[in-house]
Amino acid sequence: MVLEPFKIIPKRFLGIDIGTSSIKLIELSRWGERKKLENYGEIKASALYKEPFRTFEKSTLSLSNQNISRAIKAILEEAKIKTRQVIFSIPDFSSFFTNFELPPMSQEELSQAVLYEAKRHVPVPFGEVALDWQVIEGPTNQKQKKSKILLVAVPNEVIHQYQTIAEISNLELRALEAEAFGLLRSLVGEEITQPLALVDIGAQTTTCSIVEKKILKTSHSFDLSGNELTEVVSKGLGIDYEEAGVLKKEYGLLREQRGENGKGKEIREILTPLIDVILREIERVCQSFSQIEGKEVEKIILAGGTALLPGLKEHFQDFFKKEIQIADPFSSMFYPPILENTLKQMGPSFAIAVGMALRGLE
Repeated sequence: MVLEPFKIIPKRFLGIDIGTSSIKLIELSRWGERKKLENYGEIKASALYKEPFRTFEKSTLSLSNQNISRAIKAILEEAKIKTRQVIFSIPDFSSFFTNFELPPMSQEELSQAVLYEAKRHVPVPFGEVALDWQVIEGPTNQKQKKSKILLVAVPNEVIHQYQTIAEISNLELRALEAEAFGLLRSLVGEEITQPLALVDIGAQTTTCSIVEKKILKTSHSFDLSGNELTEVVSKGLGIDYEEAGVLKKEYGLLREQRGENGKGKEIREILTPLIDVILREIERVCQSFSQIEGKEVEKIILAGGTALLPGLKEHFQDFFKKEIQIADPFSSMFYPPILENTLKQMGPSFAIAVGMALRGLE
């Protein structure tokens, strides 16, 4: 009798990020401490439909559950992905973040106190949202006797829609999580203890989250985005939106004279005022953290598709005089070496999806 060798099957998980203009999917596996990229996929809303997957005016997704599920199924089929356990990201503008302090108390008392205090901070009826919270700083000495609480509220309408999408897509939904937590998990290692800012410049909004010792301290979103940058180029040059997007990605904020008839310089001059508004918003969030905590943000990590805009990293360095890093969520994973350049380009826009899949592997 010949015995088959004992096989250990790695744990696999999907992370899905339904963005404004595209859906991104990551499949990761884990065997012990080894994490491996198994598969990935992306589909643009414009490839299937005339409208985006979501709009900023509504917290919910703008397309029907059926249409979004059809897009997800297309990725799964094209990439031949068999894994069905999934975690979806929830956009920060669909969530409500706040923090507050509470006096020392037992865990049971703390849970009740958080719910009581939350009623003062959440601007909608409790019956319409689901709450999640964590202690981001506990009492450390006699002078500091209070605990700092980070509270997140998500509309039940949003949760229900994701549940329906997972069901139609034949996926097993294990959790939903705010984008900021996914970025933290995929971009901040245990060895990083100094305060840093995660700046996600998405298609619809920009979010600045302050992290210290792998704890999310605060997160703020504002209505400036990659789409708005494309729109100002379109209006400034009198060209259509699609062409403006191509030129924005090609020239960005590059200082050197490039392009036909100095178009590179012209695009830089059009983009710079709006980029500077984003910089000042980020500066405001960092200064607020510094005033409250008495600590400076030491580094900024840029995520989102706009992170790779030519010259953006250098523009951030000139303004903040700090270390600026482009998001690379694949840096600690195993993957075929032939994918290295591709993953460097993908990294900033796939960081949230990676963070979702990593949570499933925890």
